[in-house]
Amino acid sequence: MMKRYAVILAAGQGTRMKSKWYKVLHPVCGKPMVQHVIDQVSKLGVEKTIAVVGFGAEQVKEQLGTQCEYALQEEQLGTAHAVMQAAPHLRGLEGVTIVVCGDTPLITAETMEALIRHHMAAQAKATVLTAIADDPAGYGRIVRNEAGHVEKIVEHKDANEQERTIREINTGTYCFDNQTLFQALTKVTNHNAQGEYYLTDVIEIIKADGGVVSAYQAPSFEETIGVNDRIALAEAERIMRGRICRQHMKNGVTIIDPASTYISAETVIGRDTVIYPGTVIEGETVIGEDCTIGPHSEIKNCRIGDRTSIRHSVAHDSEIGSDVMIGPFAHIRPLSKIDDEVRIGNFVEVKKSTLGKGSKASHLSYIGDAEVGADVNLGCGSITVNYDGVHKHLTKIEDGAFIGCNANLIAPVTIGQGAYVAAGSTITDDVPGHALAIARARQVNKENYVDRLPGKKKS
Repeated sequence: MMKRYAVILAAGQGTRMKSKWYKVLHPVCGKPMVQHVIDQVSKLGVEKTIAVVGFGAEQVKEQLGTQCEYALQEEQLGTAHAVMQAAPHLRGLEGVTIVVCGDTPLITAETMEALIRHHMAAQAKATVLTAIADDPAGYGRIVRNEAGHVEKIVEHKDANEQERTIREINTGTYCFDNQTLFQALTKVTNHNAQGEYYLTDVIEIIKADGGVVSAYQAPSFEETIGVNDRIALAEAERIMRGRICRQHMKNGVTIIDPASTYISAETVIGRDTVIYPGTVIEGETVIGEDCTIGPHSEIKNCRIGDRTSIRHSVAHDSEIGSDVMIGPFAHIRPLSKIDDEVRIGNFVEVKKSTLGKGSKASHLSYIGDAEVGADVNLGCGSITVNYDGVHKHLTKIEDGAFIGCNANLIAPVTIGQGAYVAAGSTITDDVPGHALAIARARQVNKENYVDRLPGKKKS
């Protein structure tokens, strides 16, 4: 099998984005654009992937790590100049090289595979990935000869009236015979208004040398969109979001309204789970089967078991078991671990805590830096007072304990197994197992007190 290589063009700053971020690092469905491209290219069985970096090189390298090799384009002098920077890695090698832009997050491995196979079947030296655009204004037009091979690529500004009616456009993705590519690159000049070296000139050079230049048409124009500004970024997000939702639905997930549901590219969801409108699922979240998520919930980097319900709530960077009920209006903060059959109700906040199987905090509680055992009941208004102004301290509540309403547990403190804490208590000392702790002042009623207040009329 002929060896394959890839060059990812990721050097542009993207001034039209008007951002402090470098263009290819802008996320689409939670993943940087260039990462989408790398992930798809990695499915092609390539021997080497070279990312050509420039602006923001260190940030791009930090994102991609060891997934590819790097070539630095210190000055941005055009697409041909960018590919030439990969010469030390690829020049002289036999095989096929695909060149793809790092700002095309919607391109798929299936389309690139089809492009490579078409290129090889046509015995071409270069093959252009094309697409049919409803509005081709601004794009280079593909002019084919009678054999279907590419006669030339005409930029919009240079096209005559007849050529401007052509709807087949150049997407900026190419497949080349590797040795032919780097030989042709040495002949590219910058004799143009912009003073840049264009990769499209390689096509003309290969044709002039007698090489076959072919074209393969992408199944949809949407897949080839290059993101150059925030408008295109939003469009790519919309398309990717729809693609992600459709894949989940094909796998047995019910998504009530895909248009108002936001799911990251890394999310895994089990079958028969229902996602309600307004839900945002981010990061590397894993959701089990038969769950109910939403409406209007935000889940990020969580692992969630089966048959769990999360309504109108937020959960980040936590583990949530099976048969759990969360919400409405609960907040599960990072590093929390919620065991099976736990109930966390409205306006309950959990932070860096564990709750054992079957425990309940039904409403209006704060559980921070706590180890809560199994079958614990946390009454309305229960608070673990974890911060002394300098340090955070641990509260331990052992299995079967009952915490009454409006109880303050001043950490560090341990509530023993099966112990009771009376409502309204402020607990500063450990409570032994099966004990009742009452820590509140005895009630005193002062007869006729109100009538003696200054300015109060006698009844």
